[in-house]
Amino acid sequence: MNRLLLDDRRLATDTTTAPAQADERADAVVADLLARESPEVLERVSVRLDRLRAVHPLDRVMQAWDLSHADVGRMFSISRQAIAKWLNIGVPAERATAVAAMAAATDLLQHHLKPDRIPAVVRRPAPALGGRSLLDLAAAGETTAVLAACRAMFQFGNVGS
Repeated sequence: MNRLLLDDRRLATDTTTAPAQADERADAVVADLLARESPEVLERVSVRLDRLRAVHPLDRVMQAWDLSHADVGRMFSISRQAIAKWLNIGVPAERATAVAAMAAATDLLQHHLKPDRIPAVVRRPAPALGGRSLLDLAAAGETTAVLAACRAMFQFGNVGS
């Protein structure tokens, strides 16, 4: 696994490799993985590679939840330009806890759900949330409630009790 990640990083950073050669190497790595690994392992590798590419926690949230700068701006009651600044310079200390809660909730969603299902799940109203969605909670500034709801969603030990 570490060798694969190192190879992938080398592909991303090696400017001497022609794009066609990098594509061929990437295709070979993918074919090798498809031949050797289960769909579950492939999904986990995909999530980890996404994390490596999207370093900023807020960027990971935006990608996983399928949110625009304007969407996140509304969520935090700031402009979309301010969101771009957060991504480039960093999140202000007074908002770091809220972004961390959203990132932790995203980690849970990515661990338990297929990536293409996350945008629908976060937008679906849930009876346990009073008919609101996770996105509604986040837009209301209730980021700790988003994290708590995600934790509750995946507490499988309580099933059938």
